[in-house]
Amino acid sequence: MIITGSLLKKMRIEAGLTQSQLARMVGVSQAHIAKIESGKVDPRLSTVNKILQILTSRCGKKCKDIMTREVITTTPKEKIKKVSEIMVKHGISQLPVVDGNRVVGMVTEEGIIRNLSSNISEEPVEKVMEPPFPLVSEDTDISLIRPLLEMHPGVLVVSRGELVGIITRSDLLKVI
Repeated sequence: MIITGSLLKKMRIEAGLTQSQLARMVGVSQAHIAKIESGKVDPRLSTVNKILQILTSRCGKKCKDIMTREVITTTPKEKIKKVSEIMVKHGISQLPVVDGNRVVGMVTEEGIIRNLSSNISEEPVEKVMEPPFPLVSEDTDISLIRPLLEMHPGVLVVSRGELVGIITRSDLLKVI
C-alpha cells in the first residue's frame, strides 16, 4: 500500500481531526501537515508513522469485531467435488486451504471455473488453489484492511499464527 498525502488527508478527515489538531499530536507544524497532504513535501518515515499511528488508533473497530469466526477450511488433497459442494451448501465463494495449522492457499469459485475440465471434480484442491489472501492480526484496525480488500476478495485473520477468522468485502459492507 502506498501512503500518499491525499490518503493521509482522507484518513484525518475520517478521524474528525483538523490539520492543527493532528500537527499538535504528531509534534509538527500545521503548515507541515498541509504540505504533506498536498504532496508538496516528502515527509520522513518517522513522521508518516506517527501520523498513521494517531489516525488508525482513533478509528475504533478492529478485525476481530467484524470477522467471520467459524472459518470453513479444506486441505490440499481434498477433492474439488467435495469443496464445491461445501461452497454451495454454505453460500461461500472461497475457502482457505490449510496444511496442519498453516494456511497454504485459497480455493475460489473463479479458480475452479478457470480450470474446468471433464475430470475436475476428482482433482485435488492443490491443482487449482491460489496463493492465500493477505494475513492480518485480529487487532488490526479495519481502516487498514480496506485497501487490501480493493485488491483481494478477502483477508485472513490470525492470532498467534493460528487462523481465527476471515473478512470478505461483504463483511466490510455490513459495517457501513
